[in-house]
Amino acid sequence: MTSLFPVILAGGGGTRLWPLSRDLYPKQFLSFNDKDSMLQLTLKRLEGLGSDQEILRPLVLCNEEHRFLVDEHASQIGVDLESIVLEPAGRNTAPALTIAALSVKENNPVILMMPADHQIEDTAGFQDAVKTAGKLAQRGMLVTFGIKPTQPETGYGYIKTADRLTGEQDTGAYIIQEFVEKPDSVTAEKYLQSGEYLWNSGIFMMQASVWLQVIGKYRQDILTACTDAFAGGKHDGLFFRLDQQAFLSCPSDSIDYAVMEKVGGDNDHQAALVELDAGWSDIGSWSAVWDVNAKNQDNNVFLGDVIATETRNTLVLSRGRLIATVGCENMIIIETPDAILVGDRTKSQNVKHIVEKLKQDEREERLLHTKVYRPWGSYETIDSGERFQVKRLTVKPGKKLSLQLHHKRAEHWVVVSGVATVTCGDKTFKLKENESTFIPLGEKHRLENAEEDLLEVIEVQSGSYLGEDDIVRFEDDFGRHNEK
Repeated sequence: MTSLFPVILAGGGGTRLWPLSRDLYPKQFLSFNDKDSMLQLTLKRLEGLGSDQEILRPLVLCNEEHRFLVDEHASQIGVDLESIVLEPAGRNTAPALTIAALSVKENNPVILMMPADHQIEDTAGFQDAVKTAGKLAQRGMLVTFGIKPTQPETGYGYIKTADRLTGEQDTGAYIIQEFVEKPDSVTAEKYLQSGEYLWNSGIFMMQASVWLQVIGKYRQDILTACTDAFAGGKHDGLFFRLDQQAFLSCPSDSIDYAVMEKVGGDNDHQAALVELDAGWSDIGSWSAVWDVNAKNQDNNVFLGDVIATETRNTLVLSRGRLIATVGCENMIIIETPDAILVGDRTKSQNVKHIVEKLKQDEREERLLHTKVYRPWGSYETIDSGERFQVKRLTVKPGKKLSLQLHHKRAEHWVVVSGVATVTCGDKTFKLKENESTFIPLGEKHRLENAEEDLLEVIEVQSGSYLGEDDIVRFEDDFGRHNEK
């Protein structure tokens, strides 16, 4: 029986979806009008594919900062992962696929590589396309998936197809003639009218051995760096850390540029495209979020607490406060607790320029939400001012924070719900609802939830410096040292 090895790319930043998407909580961990995150929906899309083939446990590649989020999101839906590969830095899709292929080269399965941030409405249609592509991959082809354009989109790459592949298993499959980069609006309109071009979905299938052959043929430098990074990597439970020096020396390149564009003239390998007609969307901008959601009678998409009058063709998303609009047209209005975005919906690709400005100004709104997720739970900033900060801590059952101290701040803890097990200096004691304690500056301390219910604690910090980097860890269940 053929083995299928799902590989999920979960390392993107989603800058065009700011302020909902942030560096430390990017779009693949968000849900857009759905209870499941985009990563969870990607994993669930694999259910039912194993009727005529073995489905191996998925491998996920992500950044070091997102490792616990990946683990948590997979655990929440009961998916057991093969491993979570931690990239020291982003190097695009060709090195990522090479690392995945190296991890399974002995068994040589067919790899299905998918980004974690796509929306696909028709799971059955997606699985049918995957099964068609899998048969081509077993014949040694390198397969990608194309989407029939519905508009002159400038945010996607395009693929021009040549002849249709013959054979009953090749329905909807074509020989690839060329890949083209994201076009301007005039060129995109020509592509749409010609009917010869499809959107490049960024989803690929091929045997592990075939990929290693072609990446070695066209980009030996990438294969060498990835081989060294993989060989020098280390396991940390579910996590696999690539050798940092070797991986950072790897050139950054996409699967398209590194290999697929060159295979057309290769007598040893053939690139094929399978048309994917399954309600696909790359949720890469707020305009795309408007596109994929149900509209009201005025062609608006309202998510959250919204009241509108004389408003048309507009996306409004509230994550807390009421948003009221009057006389708005073709707009995007996005509200989060610490930032609001207002813009022209047709220019939503340019949100990335706002993020660039935030980075230049070293503003935390680029990095974090007021609610920050940790492997033990989460904390949310409620209020802050000169020499004080108030947070709500939520600790999951059976979890505990690291044994730590702070050099520049003291803390007061008040239990709102649940039972806290507190270590302060050489004492360990329990706090129940409405009880409190004081953690002096420079004292070793730990907060633990040894119960079966959630623990909620209000933490009041006071001191000369309140940054998250004022922390010294002595013991930690999650393998963190002095990272934030």
